[in-house]
Order: sequence, then C-alpha cells, then structure tokens
Amino acid sequence: MDKKVLVYNNQTKIAEKMEPLFIGEGLAMLVAADVEQLYTILEKSEIHLMLVDVELNDKGWDKGIEMIASLRRKSSIPLIVISAQSAETAKIMALEAGADDYVTADCNPLELMARIKSQIRRYTQLVSLCANIDRIYRVDGLVIDDVQRKVTVEGRSVRLTPIEYKILRLLVQQKGKVFSNSQIYENIWHMQAIGADNTIAVHVRHIREKIETNPKEPRYLKVVWGNGYKVG
Repeated sequence: MDKKVLVYNNQTKIAEKMEPLFIGEGLAMLVAADVEQLYTILEKSEIHLMLVDVELNDKGWDKGIEMIASLRRKSSIPLIVISAQSAETAKIMALEAGADDYVTADCNPLELMARIKSQIRRYTQLVSLCANIDRIYRVDGLVIDDVQRKVTVEGRSVRLTPIEYKILRLLVQQKGKVFSNSQIYENIWHMQAIGADNTIAVHVRHIREKIETNPKEPRYLKVVWGNGYKVG
C-alpha cells in the first residue's frame, strides 16, 4: 500500500513542486484545502506524514504555530513544516510546537523528499515496534513473546509444544479469567468439546511441569475447583 502524505495550506505551492517526485517514489499525496477537510482526511485515511505550510493565509505564521500545536495534540504522525519564513524564531517555535522538521519553501525538492522518506521510515519502524510490544504478555516472571513465539519464566527459556503454547497464551492474554475445560478446548481446537476434560488436564499438567517451580503449588497456572483454570 502506498504511503500517504497530507499537504495542508498549500501557500507555497509545494504540492505542485513535489508531485512528480511523489509519483516516482510511490507516495500518495492528499491536499487539504481547509481545516475541516484536514481533520476529515486525518480521521478517515491512514496518513504517514503531514506537510504543513506555516503561513495561514493573511493570519501570519504565529497562527500557523498554533495550528501545529493543535495537530500535535491530536496525532503523533510525523509533521514537516514547509514555509517561506526563514526566520530562526519561526523555525524554533515550530519545532517547540511539535513539528518534526522545518524546511523553507526554496529548498531543493530532492532534499525535501529525502527528509520526507526519513520521517516516514522512522514512523513506520516505530509503529511496527509498538505493535510488537503489544504482543508481549507478562504475568509477574512469566513472559510470552507472541512475535517470536517464546516463553520465559524468570528469564529461563521454556519449550512448549504448539498446543501447550496456545493454551498458556489463551489464559495469559485474559489474565484472571477462569476458562472451563470445554472453553479451552473449543478455543484451541475450534470444535465442540466432547470428553475434553482429560485432554485439557494432561496438557495443563505438562505446562505446569515446565513453568512452575513446584507444580503441586502453582504460582501461575491455577485450578479453580469445579470451574476450570486461570493464570494470575
């Protein structure tokens, strides 16, 4: 999917200057004519970078600085300011308001494209990293890294079978929730649980032997008598 760049307040005509380069780099350009359209695009489209002209018509660049601060409060998307203002004060204020970069309108288009690609690359890597972090589950010393499909207990690597891994992940993902034998079976095997009690009990016993210091007094995978199993 093409990365999308949102251009706002095209006073410097930067959209026209950069369009051929965008096409060559496989980047999609969206241009917002006003504030309402700006926020509509941000809400409805996956934007990877904003290119904002700091001059807001006849309102002066100080109002543009306020706009940058407003955008930054609403979004963490990379934001590059493009402006006819070369004053050092404008640049400093824009960066302090939350801009990631500041370039003047007379800059080399190839340099601006390099800056755009750099910001998009960093943002994409950060989003990927955050997504991976969201797939790491912890319950005290028990850690499931669902990206690498690894389980560790107090830093010690634990080798589980695929079924054991799925059962433990199910319970850890919903820490504190009690799952009956039937619920575990149906979640893992995706079929009706008929005579599943012994099957689940065997797998739970094996998991405990691998993750618990004392399987008879489990710290992590606990039985709730008459109801099922839980972690935590």
